Amino acid sequence: MSNLPTDAQLDAIRALDTPTVCNALEIVAPQRRGHGYTVEPFVCPRPELGSLVGYARTGTIRSMQPSERSAAASTEMRLAYYEHIGSGQGPTITVIEDLDPIPGYGAWWGEVNTSIHQGLGSLGVITNGSIRDLDDSAEGFGLLAGMTAPSHAWVRVEAYDCPVTVHGMAVEPGDLIHADRHGAVVVPLDVVADLPAAAADIATAEARLIEASRQPGFSAADLRRLLGGGAGH
Repeated sequence: MSNLPTDAQLDAIRALDTPTVCNALEIVAPQRRGHGYTVEPFVCPRPELGSLVGYARTGTIRSMQPSERSAAASTEMRLAYYEHIGSGQGPTITVIEDLDPIPGYGAWWGEVNTSIHQGLGSLGVITNGSIRDLDDSAEGFGLLAGMTAPSHAWVRVEAYDCPVTVHGMAVEPGDLIHADRHGAVVVPLDVVADLPAAAADIATAEARLIEASRQPGFSAADLRRLLGGGAGH
């Protein structure tokens, strides 16, 4: 993969929260205003981790029925999936689509898998499926999931290194993801360098509105004057 953002550029957007990144994308990539981000709520047991920024490693899972693969084929699929997780440019975020009619019926994510994925370089997971072992999951591993669940049922990998869609966000392997407790967004690589400045401009405009609204006697006429001058977003 060529023309990747520098570590400093990734650090700069990691300092932003995901809503701010979405706001900035509306300025630097206006065609992205209505897509490319999650549109359903997540369980986020570790909001204190802040923003995660990494390149997507992807897979799909099922858990409601036993696999039709042989034990040997299932083991090989799982090992090949882990090889995908540990390959390529980092840092990485794992994005898993649960294909079952009841997503999250069985949890792929618990104490063991969070530890394995973290050891392979993953910062965290984004999934419409479920998570468990919340107190015992790998320390510092980010978790955004559709639900919590107690059992892993017959959970297994169906495919890996493939396009996935999680809570409305379509992801290709290698996409750059920005995520926090609010959700996640795919960030086009060619605008990463432009996001901090756009975010700063938005923050300046919003600060004018916020400060004015907190003044005694603030009125709709004041708001009209400020918005007419281009303040806000």
